[in-house]
Amino acid sequence: MPVHWIVLIVLALAVIGYVMGRQKALASAGGNIRDLHSLPSYYGSSVAIFTMVFSFLVLIVWLIAQPIVIENQVAGSIPPEAVREGSTLGLMMSDVRRVADGLDQAVSQGAMTSEDAASIRSEFTDVRDRLGAIGVALGSDVGPAVLRAAQHYRALNATGNLFMTIVVLGVALAGFGFALMRSHKDFRARNVVETTIRYILIGAASIAILTTIGIVLSLIFNTAEFFRLYAWTDFFFGTTWAPSFSGRGGSSELGFVPLLWGTLYISLIALAVSVPIGLFAAIYLSEYASPRMRSFAKPLIEVLAGIPTIVYGLFALLTVGPLLLSVFGDGGLGWMKAGTAVMTAGLVMGIMLIPFVSSLSDDIINAVPQAMRDGSLGLGATHSETVRQVVLPAALPGIVGAILLAASRAIGETMIVVLGAGAAAKLSLNPFEAMTTVTAKIVSQLTGDSDFASPEALVAFALGMTLFIITLGLNILALYIVRKYREQYE
Repeated sequence: MPVHWIVLIVLALAVIGYVMGRQKALASAGGNIRDLHSLPSYYGSSVAIFTMVFSFLVLIVWLIAQPIVIENQVAGSIPPEAVREGSTLGLMMSDVRRVADGLDQAVSQGAMTSEDAASIRSEFTDVRDRLGAIGVALGSDVGPAVLRAAQHYRALNATGNLFMTIVVLGVALAGFGFALMRSHKDFRARNVVETTIRYILIGAASIAILTTIGIVLSLIFNTAEFFRLYAWTDFFFGTTWAPSFSGRGGSSELGFVPLLWGTLYISLIALAVSVPIGLFAAIYLSEYASPRMRSFAKPLIEVLAGIPTIVYGLFALLTVGPLLLSVFGDGGLGWMKAGTAVMTAGLVMGIMLIPFVSSLSDDIINAVPQAMRDGSLGLGATHSETVRQVVLPAALPGIVGAILLAASRAIGETMIVVLGAGAAAKLSLNPFEAMTTVTAKIVSQLTGDSDFASPEALVAFALGMTLFIITLGLNILALYIVRKYREQYE
């Protein structure tokens, strides 16, 4: 049974359980709500929660575990001699999954019967022809061994789905019956419901924490594997980035320094654009703009934060790059050779960061007590003097924190750099030359058919771990500055 049908059935049981639990509790009290320990809705909610929570938990665990178990069983059943030279078991399993999906698609479209898909009586070439007729692309390495493994994969998947349906619906019915039996007037339904909801909220928070821990551990383990294959001194102090995927004995040079320089250079230009504009916009909106102007201008500035970064990248590639080239290129000053350059990506990234600086600074400036402004004005200071000498010094720690958070956002940007800055890893002070960043190289290293056991692929995790430490350090510094120097107002 498809997963969405299982979910709908469990939800329908939960709705029925809510109604029946509420009615059963009222019936046990003779229809008098005053004789119930809890409100009637708590009794219904108790049945609904016991019907849904445990069954959905089993469903989620099953959906995570089943593919892992099936793939291990199918991979273990493939004889080593069936793996062709130049291929790997992982690539072969990709073909197995694709053929299994193709068999399901062929059965659903009537290109073959379920019996044909489940048996190996059909000729292999006939199966290939049928799958090709419905648009299932098969690689040249797909042979009879892959077909048999795909049929085994499909059979195990069908069996797993059947047992999943039985177990999940069984758990839902068990929870339904157990909770419904307890729905009587003396049952402390409110305590049970509130305790369950508290545990659900704790579980949701734990998922977020565990996800973060999982990401960090993934980076750590793969980074450790990379440094086992490649010297860390060559990575952190190397000034040449030249990965080699030829597989012909060529050695790769994976120096981190040019990527770090490109990242910091583009981020510096972006902050030089976004910080003055964003800070001045925040000062105007909080101190000088009328309420009507503020209600109109602030949402328009914040619209910039909602634009996808790929749109900014296209804007850099198609608009800003050619514009800078017409001014600084061969038709103008002759400094720029192509539209993709550090200046192109930096300017567009700075535009993207304006709402981050503006919104955070605006909130921080508005948090300064009005009594400080009134006291300054009462002593004879002008409005501009009050802003310069009272408001901004009081808000400065928060503004510095906002700038550092914007810097973390700039360092982690990818699409604008990919489309606007080019792909050259070099050490140069010329902002009109093409350069690249750490995030852009992470994308390029993990794109394609590279072997994930090679240093050229594992270096992406080392780059990600280094970038994670840099951005984490900036965020910690921002929080430290805000907390250490923030004025406490009563």
